[in-house]
Amino acid sequence: MSIQVSDETRRSVRDAFAVIERADFLPDAVRHLADADRPVMIGWDATNSQPSTVFRMLELLAVRPGDRVLDVGSGSAWTTALLAHLAGEEGRVIGVERVPELVEFGRDRLAAAGVIARIERASAGVLGLPASAPFDRILVSADFAWMPDALVDQLGEGGRMVAPIAGVMTVVDRRDGRVRRRQDAGLYTFVPLRED
Repeated sequence: MSIQVSDETRRSVRDAFAVIERADFLPDAVRHLADADRPVMIGWDATNSQPSTVFRMLELLAVRPGDRVLDVGSGSAWTTALLAHLAGEEGRVIGVERVPELVEFGRDRLAAAGVIARIERASAGVLGLPASAPFDRILVSADFAWMPDALVDQLGEGGRMVAPIAGVMTVVDRRDGRVRRRQDAGLYTFVPLRED
């Protein structure tokens, strides 16, 4: 069963898509594919995710102005930029990426687009950015084969994480010290999480 989202959240995500151009976050050789509703290879065994999938993930994440947001597997920084738009000037968005070349590419793309957000290189053996936690929202753009409890632990009270787990889009909410997990309808394909 599909998880319901509010019309206001849907409008906010639609506005972010209208402002943040996917093409600005693709390598020159594949920019012509920006309007295609499909994943696009961006090098280093990474993809820029399918727009309809990103749209759904952002609907489920329901970022609010002022939120502290972590973007795990930020890749080319397109999702980081979308999250920064949703969190607004009062918010704070940090992307984390394992591939050094993508860290630099993403930083360059954010700067060129005038987006206020940052990207950190992931530390080997560490999920997310525990030193910068807690976060209000965590978006994960790589598939886990298991529930990433180390990321769940980085959610603050009232926080939410959206992550593909074994191909199923999973929403994790932390409320009153308890963690609730729900699955959205549909199957998704993501590159697997890199742990090196």
